[in-house]
Amino acid sequence: MKITIRTKIIFLVSGIIAFVTILLSGSYAFMEMHDIESTLGDKALSTATYVAASPVVRDAFSADDPSEVLQPYAEEIRDQSGAEFVVIGNNEGIRYAHPDEWQIGESMVGGDNDRALLEGEAYISRATGTRGPSLRGKTPVRDQNGNIIGIVSVGFLIEELQAAVFRRIALLAGIALLAVACGVIGSILLSRSIKKDMYGLEPYQIANMYSERDGILKAIREGIIAIDTEGRVTLMNQSAAAMIGAYGNAEGRHIKDLLPASNMERVLDSLEPEYNQELQLEDMTLIVNREPIYKKGTIAGVVSSFRDKTEMMQMANTLSDIQRYSDDLRSQNHEFMNKLYALSGYLHLGKNREALQMIDEETNLQKQQASIVFGQILDPTIQAILSGKSGRASEMKIAFHVEEDSQLNVLPPSIGKVQMVSVLGNLIDNALEAAAQYSTKPVVRFFVTDIGNDIVFEISDNGPGLADSFEKLLQKGISTKPGTKKRGYGLSVIQHTVQELHGMLEYTSSEENGTIFSVYIPKHKHSEKKEDIS
Repeated sequence: MKITIRTKIIFLVSGIIAFVTILLSGSYAFMEMHDIESTLGDKALSTATYVAASPVVRDAFSADDPSEVLQPYAEEIRDQSGAEFVVIGNNEGIRYAHPDEWQIGESMVGGDNDRALLEGEAYISRATGTRGPSLRGKTPVRDQNGNIIGIVSVGFLIEELQAAVFRRIALLAGIALLAVACGVIGSILLSRSIKKDMYGLEPYQIANMYSERDGILKAIREGIIAIDTEGRVTLMNQSAAAMIGAYGNAEGRHIKDLLPASNMERVLDSLEPEYNQELQLEDMTLIVNREPIYKKGTIAGVVSSFRDKTEMMQMANTLSDIQRYSDDLRSQNHEFMNKLYALSGYLHLGKNREALQMIDEETNLQKQQASIVFGQILDPTIQAILSGKSGRASEMKIAFHVEEDSQLNVLPPSIGKVQMVSVLGNLIDNALEAAAQYSTKPVVRFFVTDIGNDIVFEISDNGPGLADSFEKLLQKGISTKPGTKKRGYGLSVIQHTVQELHGMLEYTSSEENGTIFSVYIPKHKHSEKKEDIS
């Protein structure tokens, strides 16, 4: 059973008003009770202080029968103040005056006289006396010399205090009920107004009206275009408009006017969906999905989702870079295991001297590299890349040197880890392969510095240099490496990534000295974008 919007509004608004009203009423009642108690307590204490300071009371204590004077005086004060009782006793707590005359001559009860009789304090207390629990004001009676000769106790019953509070609460409850009633009436009027603005529809009915568009938006993630049975656009998101260059309001225009190469009308005729179709749009290749839209079993239109194939290739290249990084770590582990096996063989043959010599050579090499990689290069991503590539170079029997004057702090947040893996991973891999294939003593060198406004990376090898022009090698699918394996995406990805970082890529190459690639990346995100090639 679905709850109507009117019922929801009535219950919600009424509930909020009732909750706030009860909360405020409770707070007010608590403060009112505290205020009444404080007022009655102050009244009791001030009355007791007045009686204790009266000359009539002070003189009566020296009379033969103090009660004869004090009893009528106490009753007069009780009537005037509205107190439940005014009790006067001597310094031993024996009553001289009490509303119940038969209590005169007996000890005062409640156990709260010591502070007045022993310490001379005037105070307010709660205690249970002969007439029940009461709020009392007590003060000592002093003679002309200041000596305590008695005590005055003025009190109001707790029942009277509670009755006064309940009277206030009853009035407050009436006001609260009136506020809740007004809230209910107001919520009813509000719900009627909202229902009228919604043309008498419930929210779930409105949601059903937009289920078609919601289905389209959920079916795709990038560019979105929907057409009706006449081929006119009913929906287009901002990504689609940017890709096809459609500016202004595109709804109502024919799809062929916006995208002449579109095959969405073909789906209207075949009623068959089409997935992962390529569509050439000027210099952009799109991957397109087309899905027919049905309403009550009848074709109502077609929705098409599409995305830039270049972005997909970049994602694939990024995953490839991460895979390459993982392979480098495995190569490092494999090389380390080979050395362990060699050491094990030396020790097994009793060649301790040779084993120690191998350990010393490896330790010295590792210490030299580690002191630079982990002492002067502080960014963990760069450290990880160099460690992995060092292992791969060792496995390929290539000397991999990190220049001693290299230094680098932690990279700023604007430079992504994956971007650095892509750029440096591809450049070092290219250098390793070039040095290994074309040099008898292959050497690859790495240098980095962050002095100044840019971070500078240099990767050099002693290979034969670049055979083709640099501009040609930047094209996808062009490679200088032999073999039939599909290559030629590395430099293109590097160039694109450096451009994303607003950096610059340079190179020098010759057959005698090999190739040096230099990458300049600005430290600050808003640095002006440099030229791609100097």
